[in-house]
Amino acid sequence: MVGIPRAFSIPSPQFPANIRSLSPPAIAAALNPHRMPRKAARGVAAASKKVEPTPPAAKKKSTAAAGKKAAPTAAKKAAPAASKYWLLKTEPGEWSWTDQAGAPGGVGPWDGVRNHQAMNNLRAMRRGDRCLFYHSGAGAASRRVVGVVEVAREWYEGEEGEATAGGAVDVRAVGEFQRPVALGEIKKAAAAGEVEGMKDFALIRQARLSVMPVPVAVWDWICETGGGFVEDGEVGDDEASSG
Repeated sequence: MVGIPRAFSIPSPQFPANIRSLSPPAIAAALNPHRMPRKAARGVAAASKKVEPTPPAAKKKSTAAAGKKAAPTAAKKAAPAASKYWLLKTEPGEWSWTDQAGAPGGVGPWDGVRNHQAMNNLRAMRRGDRCLFYHSGAGAASRRVVGVVEVAREWYEGEEGEATAGGAVDVRAVGEFQRPVALGEIKKAAAAGEVEGMKDFALIRQARLSVMPVPVAVWDWICETGGGFVEDGEVGDDEASSG
């Protein structure tokens, strides 16, 4: 039995008269009434600690572990490059818009280009790119954009002896402008600074270049000035009104 100091042998509310008859644990509790049980003390200490929120990554991992195995993230597909715009010059006496539109399926090879820069532009074309169909010629009145074609086959080289042996692309007729856009109109718009990029347009800067890129703003302006074009399978305004 645990010894009781004489100072605590006097009965009191804290130390009862029958303290000697109590069990050792009860006596120890009477001597130190503020001492908490070991488990309770641990619980309070744990509760006093700051609870840190579970990081998002940890939550995701635990969720995946608890449920089914997470499916692998699909790799993003590269977005296709935006279509570019071009201009193709042709002598109407050699190959006109009528010839292009009258070819089987409206498709014909664009060959006979010998200028190094023009050939590089042809090589840079991708299927689906659109091109302004431009009639060149000796007279100013004949120099104009008359329609739009689309690249149907990218750069290739035909067999020896063929017209495409030096390299070509195939283009398909898309539509003829409601009205041709003359070179004079384009030069006037460039001089007035009406269209962004028009002053540096190769049609004005490099008169002898037969294949060239077209800035988007210039393309939009020419298509608008030409009144737009009717694609295959569509009905023009005149046809719709007459029908």
